[in-house]
Amino acid sequence: MKIALTYDLRDDYRAMGYSEEATAEFDSSETIAALEAAIQRNGYQTERIGHVRALAARLVAGERFDLVFNICEGLAGRSREAQVPALLEAYGIPYLLSDPLTCAVTLDKAAAKRIVRDQGIATAPFAVARTAAEAERIALAFPLFVKPLAEGTGKGCERASKVFSRPELKAAVRTLAARFSQPAIVETFLPGREFTVGIVGNGRDARVIAVMEIVMTDSHDDDVYSFVNKEECESRIRYLLADDAEARRAGRTALDAYRALDCRDTARVDIRSDAAGLPHFLEVNPLPGIHPTHSDLPILAAMAGVGYDDLIGRIVAAGLKRLGLDRRAAVRRAA
Repeated sequence: MKIALTYDLRDDYRAMGYSEEATAEFDSSETIAALEAAIQRNGYQTERIGHVRALAARLVAGERFDLVFNICEGLAGRSREAQVPALLEAYGIPYLLSDPLTCAVTLDKAAAKRIVRDQGIATAPFAVARTAAEAERIALAFPLFVKPLAEGTGKGCERASKVFSRPELKAAVRTLAARFSQPAIVETFLPGREFTVGIVGNGRDARVIAVMEIVMTDSHDDDVYSFVNKEECESRIRYLLADDAEARRAGRTALDAYRALDCRDTARVDIRSDAAGLPHFLEVNPLPGIHPTHSDLPILAAMAGVGYDDLIGRIVAAGLKRLGLDRRAAVRRAA
């Protein structure tokens, strides 16, 4: 079996004039090379495609693919992460990772939190504000945390995101609306421990790989796992494998949210506890970063003894099982 790769390469968009922040969610050449090599070492052939327009051009030209490993984030629109899976479904091409609905819902943090909340899973009280006038009407107790409604990789999360007064809230909403051209989600700030949870599998077979605690160093942005902290995690963040009672509860919360949102094959779920130590759902990334040493999912997997090749192999195997394809037959076809 040949597995094709769809992805957004930072260098491609930088060459078009996009900024560092605009391309923050996109992948480096190093990431794609590592992913491709890991897939090959698991016994499959590979083929690079690239972004959604490259995929569309090849499909229109009549090309077809056995299976696609999709990590495309998309460039524009609230449903941008759904574009590649929707296109693949339109052409009947099987693919790995989540479907269009899950990708769209989870990028909209408020939509994801509503679904999770309706399933009885703890999540912080929240509201959505598009303007300072809407922020004025929010009836949540301070401090609050304000971030863009539909961004990832910590974009828009910084020291100014944690607000303690109505004027600060209005200013934060106004700034984010202008900067990202989208509403802000405003949440009750949770002062407890922060975790990120890696999950592989589908439905009842989905399993937590590990729970990793995120601990800020002295160079942090006021307890905020910000864009800068994520980009410079080697010097700003300590990652700890966590397996105490609170961490295990965080893992169960993450797994419940993963299933409630119908995530497929793999995802990374962010959790933060309240003052009483109760883990709450923050958000989920159904297309988690996959750099072997810089992305949270491979980092936590490695800490739990799951090497990079093994992690990628588990993701592919989960997808093949979901699709009703035999892994051994697929490997033989690739040989």
